[in-house]
Amino acid sequence: MYEAKSGKISSPKFSIPEYLRRHCTDTQRYLIIWIITGICCGVAAVAFHQAIEFVFHLVQEFSRWMGGGNTTIFYLIIGLAPMVGGLITGLILEYLEPNASGSGIPRTKSQYYRKFGLMRLREAFYRFLVGVLSVGFGMSLGREGPTVHICAAIASKIGRWFGLARKRIQAMVPLGMGAGISAAFNAPMAAVFFVFEELLGNFSSKSFFGIFIAVVIATTVQRILVGEHPAFDIELGMITTEWWMLLSIPLGLTCALLGRAFVSGVLATRQYFRVKVSLPKWMKPGVGGLGVGVVGVSVAWFAGGNLGVFGVGYDDLSNALNGRMTIVLVVSLLLLGKVLATLLAYGSGGSGGLFAPTLFIGGMIGALLGIVAQPLFQYDNEIIGAMAMLGMGAFFAAVIRCPMTSIVMIWEMAGQYALILPLMIGNMLAWLLAVRFQPVPLYDALLLQDKIDLKRLPHYQGDQDWRNLPASTIMTFDPVSVCSEDSVRETLDHIDHDLHKHNAYPVLNREGELVGLITHRELEDQVKVDELIILKELIRNRPFVRLQPHLSIRDVAKILVTEDVVHAPVVSAKDKLKLVGILTLNDITRQQNEIEDSLGR
Repeated sequence: MYEAKSGKISSPKFSIPEYLRRHCTDTQRYLIIWIITGICCGVAAVAFHQAIEFVFHLVQEFSRWMGGGNTTIFYLIIGLAPMVGGLITGLILEYLEPNASGSGIPRTKSQYYRKFGLMRLREAFYRFLVGVLSVGFGMSLGREGPTVHICAAIASKIGRWFGLARKRIQAMVPLGMGAGISAAFNAPMAAVFFVFEELLGNFSSKSFFGIFIAVVIATTVQRILVGEHPAFDIELGMITTEWWMLLSIPLGLTCALLGRAFVSGVLATRQYFRVKVSLPKWMKPGVGGLGVGVVGVSVAWFAGGNLGVFGVGYDDLSNALNGRMTIVLVVSLLLLGKVLATLLAYGSGGSGGLFAPTLFIGGMIGALLGIVAQPLFQYDNEIIGAMAMLGMGAFFAAVIRCPMTSIVMIWEMAGQYALILPLMIGNMLAWLLAVRFQPVPLYDALLLQDKIDLKRLPHYQGDQDWRNLPASTIMTFDPVSVCSEDSVRETLDHIDHDLHKHNAYPVLNREGELVGLITHRELEDQVKVDELIILKELIRNRPFVRLQPHLSIRDVAKILVTEDVVHAPVVSAKDKLKLVGILTLNDITRQQNEIEDSLGR
């Protein structure tokens, strides 16, 4: 390459993406990208989990050191830690990165379907930071959901760095998601099932290969860095098929009922903190953290020092899985502790996942039923541990709504083939009943609270022709409208002061009925002629096009072109005077451009 200024010849800069593009086939190139993704996500997941464990134990050691053997001071400090973590988390979320709040899985799903999986690495960094601070300081939340968001953002960045097309970048998100879950649980097959059940919705062989590679690599990295052991230390003996396994039936029913209550509690608490708690947004996680501290200290005092309510609680859950729980301890941790603490921590807007609390609560439900039924079946304590594992799977299936994931995950962690049958019975029963009790899954319900309905997005519908989808998938809901009884001047002043400027506005009468449509250009032109004219007089006897939400996008485009209009209100199919939205040719063109961009480089 010749440089004009210096007159020297310089060689082009070396670029790995460009080198792979020129010297590798597409198959080789994507295989290398998948391997790199698995390595990066595995390292990130391990670093995130180790950082949480380090901070959590550091907080405990600091509390013991400050207490100097005084139990009251120890409980005071460790009880205030979640509040401190919540306040710091709230400040970061308010002023630096609001997209790092919550579980991380809803955010990942939203970006996958709404933005072709385009996620900033900045999100991964702050998700890592607030997750460590929130969970590490004792908030009753999990690490798996944030891990999914972190690894999905990393995978998305890798796809952009290698210059992949938008559709290919979108396909990188499931790889990061699977790699993160596999490294979190050391359960690679469960991770594959989770991606398909929660994100993709179908088992496409085209997607499977890349996810499989990333999951295997991430799990390998995790085992190299922290060892072969799974997420829980399980020391059960060999389990054989016996009559006690019939308890999986009442266990599945119980988990379905309590899972429904838990999901409702999460949604209600989250809505309450948003609407009813009149505090600055950054303070709310601190309030939730204070509540977690009060509950956690109360349970620890009552249960002999067990701190399972704080953080992920896997140490106490491991005790339940190994049959080392008493009924008093189980009841206190289950009913008085983890449920309340999780509702406060998540509902107040903290950063952390719902995986760990769900597994914890499910494990305690199973252990409790195992303890109660022990006199009837006369089994050893290790069966109580087996019941705890069945409870984990059933409650996970009821709350998270991924039954195949829960079956495979518990089987991988337990290594007990005999548990497959009761696991399948309990999980499927809990899942079927949960679907009937609550048709909308938890993560989709959380998105609906944020006014994001994935079902309306064309990308969520699969690979069908988007032009055959109904107009409601791309129309604008709740459009800015104007009143027919106002003058042109009043209308423009109202738009300038109270509304956002748009190209066109539906015109409603005093009863809220649609009577016409007027453009902003018409308002500006008319104000120069007669600014006092009332809108209903201006649009009197003027015909306008009405659309219905069930019409296909293809038919809507034909109507707009035939009638030579750019904007048209969308009305109810049952009442042509009831406005439900507005649709423009720009909406259709924008959707077409997004589809075409996704298929290009």
